[in-house]
Amino acid sequence: MADTSIPASVQDQNMNLTTKPVTALGHGLGLGVTIFALILGGNIASRAGISIFQEQLLFLVLGCAIGAVYITTPKQFYPRWADFVLAAVGLGLCVWTAWRYPLLSANFFRYEQEISWIGMGLIPLLLEALRRKAGFSLVAVVLVFLVYALVADKIPGALGGRTSPLDELLGYLTIDSTAMMSSPIKIVATIVVIYILFGAVLQATGGANWFTDLATALVGRRRGGAAKMAIVSSALFGSISGSAVANVASTGVITIPLMKRGGYSPRMAASLEAVASTGGQLMPPVMGAAAFLMAELLQTSYATVVIAAIIPSFLFFLAVLVQADLEAGVKRIPPVPDEMIPRLIDVLRAGWYFPLPFAVLIWLLFSANQSPTSAAFWAILVVVAFNLVFGYKGHRVRLNDLGQALLDTGRGSVEIVLIGAIAGLVIGVLQTSGLGFGLTYLLVSLGQNSLILLLIATAFVCILLGMGMPTTGIYLLVATLAAPPLLQLNVMPIAAHFFIFYFGMMSMISPPVAVAAFAAASISGASAMQTALTSVRIGWPAFIIPFLFVFSPSLLMQGDWDTIALAVVSASAGIWLVSVAMVGFCRTRLQVPERLWVGTAGFMLLIPADIGSFGLWIELIGLLLGLVWVWRQFSRPLEQPQH
Repeated sequence: MADTSIPASVQDQNMNLTTKPVTALGHGLGLGVTIFALILGGNIASRAGISIFQEQLLFLVLGCAIGAVYITTPKQFYPRWADFVLAAVGLGLCVWTAWRYPLLSANFFRYEQEISWIGMGLIPLLLEALRRKAGFSLVAVVLVFLVYALVADKIPGALGGRTSPLDELLGYLTIDSTAMMSSPIKIVATIVVIYILFGAVLQATGGANWFTDLATALVGRRRGGAAKMAIVSSALFGSISGSAVANVASTGVITIPLMKRGGYSPRMAASLEAVASTGGQLMPPVMGAAAFLMAELLQTSYATVVIAAIIPSFLFFLAVLVQADLEAGVKRIPPVPDEMIPRLIDVLRAGWYFPLPFAVLIWLLFSANQSPTSAAFWAILVVVAFNLVFGYKGHRVRLNDLGQALLDTGRGSVEIVLIGAIAGLVIGVLQTSGLGFGLTYLLVSLGQNSLILLLIATAFVCILLGMGMPTTGIYLLVATLAAPPLLQLNVMPIAAHFFIFYFGMMSMISPPVAVAAFAAASISGASAMQTALTSVRIGWPAFIIPFLFVFSPSLLMQGDWDTIALAVVSASAGIWLVSVAMVGFCRTRLQVPERLWVGTAGFMLLIPADIGSFGLWIELIGLLLGLVWVWRQFSRPLEQPQH
């Protein structure tokens, strides 16, 4: 889940962990994250007749995550032995707190001094661990909130609030179930981790390779087939992995060289892979576990969230596929060579059972009303069982493969666990200081003057805070801050949360810290910043559509079916026209005036008819402009584009 993660083998090389005991210790702590999270998510302790607080297991999960970071991410500006001391202290404090939690939570004032000492030790260690994994930007944000809580009574105006002494503040933030141990880290431990495990098990059983083969067989014989194969396979696997960078690292090492050999420039190959891998988190049914997070925060059904995601994800990937196709037309890029395209029947015969866990997952969630954790557990069992019976290309998953999947899950979960705890700290500050009310009041005042200004500010915050962070992490954090003002202004709750989720996701490809684009650029050999800028161009719908569905929720499947159908058809036409304008090619090259014409028609068609009294008229004008251009374009003789 952690979007800044890289393959474990690369991490080990970069960190120079040459001794087996050190490596084993790091592996053991990562595995502890997975094991304790699964015990919590599966309610195993209760099933075994053991009475235990959720928070006790959460502290164990957090302790393993903190310890793993210090062991596996050393820093050079102080001795290596200090990392082991910090890891031991962080893990020890969490274990101590887990053991003492029943007494501490029931007798807060009696053990106030002990709680304060725990907070003053644990929170700095948590912040330093997060800095190592995600950089200083998020730590700086948290420090601003902590400093605010110490001086809130001195701040004038709507942002003034209640202040707390440092020791009391850190103790409260550590122990209270409405702060660090609140819903963000609970959702991460009980839901997100098991879906990371689902993706790791699919990787271990060959599911990721099967998705790539399936995509190649389906679209490889078309113009620019290498890029289309990369887009489809990355979208399919990205939905489960929930990590744009992990998706780039796993599928990109195959798809990016293939696109380059096919004729795409290194920059375009890297950009297409980065955008597709990032957009996979929009893909139902899993959406990188974001669907379950959103359902929990909205207090609505999982089905509602998944259905709402269908049209936006369709429009996003339509734009990416159209641009890949048009780029292939400009550069005369051929299909994938026949010898590299597997027969569809062979692909289906080899891995026909890989769609079954998704069918089980959807059935359990939609029809059987099972929890997300339970549904994922059974989906994992299904894919393992079928792989053991039928294998995949002569390989059957082994115990050590499953052990590696558990280990990879722990490594991939460390950062999102830390971010879940950090999001809880922010929630605690908002509640104890009263900043939540003041911030909501301030933003609502901004929105009363202009909802557009509030949306732009929210989008900017999502991208700014999301730099280098996994999308689910930034969604958890920003939803706490930005969703209440949008709801106060009567924005539909699901539209508000999708807006936040979209812009948190797009931070993966947006400069200056576009981690997915940078990861893809490192594979292709292209310029990192140029790749990020090209990725923004390719993924442009994700910057436009969220504004549209705030004003017209028909794009989220909300409303009458005729209105929804009209919105889908007109938006699809608009996506195609704008993509043509951006690439500057359809059947022939387009000059600048014609590109402006086509782009204007496309943007007008993107405006939903129900956005206001003027919406239908704008669409009709866009339709007229588009039809005139199509007639002119297709009445011309076809020209072969030149390099």
